[in-house]
Amino acid sequence: MTRKEKSKIVATLVEQLALTEYFYIIDAEGLNVEEANDFRRRCFQAGVIYQVVKNTLITKALSQLDSEVDNFALSDTVLKGFSGILLAKDVGSIPAKVIKDFRKQRKLAKPLLKGAFIDKALFLGEEHLDMLSQLKSKTELLGELVGLLQSPITRVMASLQSSKYQLAGLLEALSVKES
Repeated sequence: MTRKEKSKIVATLVEQLALTEYFYIIDAEGLNVEEANDFRRRCFQAGVIYQVVKNTLITKALSQLDSEVDNFALSDTVLKGFSGILLAKDVGSIPAKVIKDFRKQRKLAKPLLKGAFIDKALFLGEEHLDMLSQLKSKTELLGELVGLLQSPITRVMASLQSSKYQLAGLLEALSVKES
């Protein structure tokens, strides 16, 4: 690969990383061609970009970003051996779900999670995969918050509405009784 090709890959990676707050670095070494193609297909269907990139190129791309990613922590622990990068645009848990579903359906132990950068937080190691797959999106969290805030108001309104009908029924019963 020429320097020009490498710089083009780094520039593309910088552009993609700048557009997302979520990326995963995985180890998919040992997958055969059929399994690798299936994993790529699942990523594409989920809206996740999957690329196999040299560790040095990932390091160069991360160093060009103005983000909280600690390049030294990544390069010392994560960027060793075979590395692939998963980029998610809207929801940080989708790549973790794709990895878990792929493993479950294929009955494989790979791909392994080496590290993930989710909304300015760094998660290193395979042990975080289950937790990352259960993360909720910002939209889901906002929906739950609105639901929680509306719940007391809804109960008060329901009480007032039922009281109004109870009072009307009482008044009607009293007027019938007097007649």
